[in-house]
Amino acid sequence: MGGSWLDFIAGELRQARLRAGLSQEDLAKLINYSASHVSGVETGQRPPKADYLAAMDQAMETGGMFGRLLDRAVLIEGVPGWMRGWVDDERKADLLRWYEPAYIPGILQTEAYARLTLADNLSRSEQIEQQVASRLGRQVILTGQHPCQLVAVLDVMVLRRPLRGHAELMGQQLAHLVKMAELPHVQILVVPEEAGLYPALQGGFILATLGDGAVVAYLDQQVRAQMMHRTEDIVVLQRHWEAVRGEALSRRQSLDLIKEAACSWT
Repeated sequence: MGGSWLDFIAGELRQARLRAGLSQEDLAKLINYSASHVSGVETGQRPPKADYLAAMDQAMETGGMFGRLLDRAVLIEGVPGWMRGWVDDERKADLLRWYEPAYIPGILQTEAYARLTLADNLSRSEQIEQQVASRLGRQVILTGQHPCQLVAVLDVMVLRRPLRGHAELMGQQLAHLVKMAELPHVQILVVPEEAGLYPALQGGFILATLGDGAVVAYLDQQVRAQMMHRTEDIVVLQRHWEAVRGEALSRRQSLDLIKEAACSWT
């Protein structure tokens, strides 16, 4: 696995066993797995699965540490290396301001919608599944104990763009969008057709406000997205944000429009 997070977990599992003074055979009996399974996990021949790590957490009394490492591995391994800095900032953010003219924002996607949109990247099936798991894992920032505030502005065409013969999936996606929009810490605003051509229509972006007040940005592009930290770039994007938010309907009007669009797909 070449230096991956799963390599790291495998090494930590081996170290935990050695610290406990157990052979692979002893550990296998303790957690009700075969010795060959234990060996396979520790050498990277078998990926550590959630049930195996849960058994290790219980046997080693780690307080769920290995399970949390797996969650982190799924999150990180499913994104390109250049994007991992953004994923960390996203997790630390107190506020996300997200503008999207083309797709439902990843943080609000259903599993089926995510899989269909990621399949357009022409990745291998196992890569797509890894990316789907990562994308869904990132959504915990909206559902955890201390959720992030999200203000998302969508172009109305996001609600109307078909998923090539999957009308029912689009209906399910918009029903999920309604559910998320009703959360107190989530605002989903829609720019209507009447806005015509408006600033920022050419590409989506995200502004993340961190706990110390710093703002970082993520700019989506065709080949590779880009993180931005320079003050002058952030200022420009914040102006674009104010412009697109100014074109959007109110929170209640937007929710009514999303509900109407959801019904049109059923």
